[in-house]
Amino acid sequence: MKVGVIGAGTMGSGIAQAFAQSAEVETVYLCDIKQEFAEGGKARIAKGLNGRVAKGKMTQEAADEIINKIQAGLNTQCVDADLIVEAALEVMGVKQKTFKELQEEIVKNPNCIYASNTSSLSITEISKPLNTPVIGMHFFNPAPVMKLVEVNAGYTTPQEDVAKVVEIAEKLGKTPVQVKEAPGFVVNRILIPMINEGIFILHEGTSSIEGIDTAMKLGANHPMGPLELGDLVGLDICLYIMETLYDETDDSKYRPCPLLRKMVRANHLGRKTGIGFYRYNEDGTKTPVDELGF
Repeated sequence: MKVGVIGAGTMGSGIAQAFAQSAEVETVYLCDIKQEFAEGGKARIAKGLNGRVAKGKMTQEAADEIINKIQAGLNTQCVDADLIVEAALEVMGVKQKTFKELQEEIVKNPNCIYASNTSSLSITEISKPLNTPVIGMHFFNPAPVMKLVEVNAGYTTPQEDVAKVVEIAEKLGKTPVQVKEAPGFVVNRILIPMINEGIFILHEGTSSIEGIDTAMKLGANHPMGPLELGDLVGLDICLYIMETLYDETDDSKYRPCPLLRKMVRANHLGRKTGIGFYRYNEDGTKTPVDELGF
């Protein structure tokens, strides 16, 4: 199987690695809008694999086998892809344009399956202007490690594509869960509002950053508190999903916290910018941002 992954950011490169680790996959085309972006994604994968080799968690031969399956380049390399997994910007117009170009100008395989890694957008809406409907194949970060894949069928998605994507996910060693199209699907419908509520608790001065996270870790046995988790997901992603939930449902319970909006405007997005609810230090430690607490 040959797989095209569109978008070489954190999620795209992780998805590419997940496929390259499978014996079922011959080639992974890791694509982006610029060659250097795609090569940067492949370099990120190589760095992570080399780190595992250095720690004795895998052999150099195994790492080389994975990285050698990945070809970094532009979308145009996906001519003979059997499966496309789009992990581009979480913007409806961008996704529709990307798939339209792939279907009409690039991919020549008439049996290619087109999947989107969208975390909240309508699969039916993405498919609307396309010749071939899209299916949702939603991985979780870090994609090479996390077992869950949400398989989300839009209104026009063929059932045979659902069955094929479920089978592909299983061959990757993942656990697929089929969901009907709905804003946020299952995980983000539950998870992101919980993070947003944790931000409201901080915003209202009910407890501190560490207090909120400690309470949920010790009181609910969560491995990570909601504010730590928001920093890991990316606060811009959290805001976007909350806005999607709010727009799709018109339900006030999905109103994004004003503090979340303020932090995104300041580009305090969490781990990826080095600061969110915590400051992330070069030595791997983190400290809560005092001005957001008591």
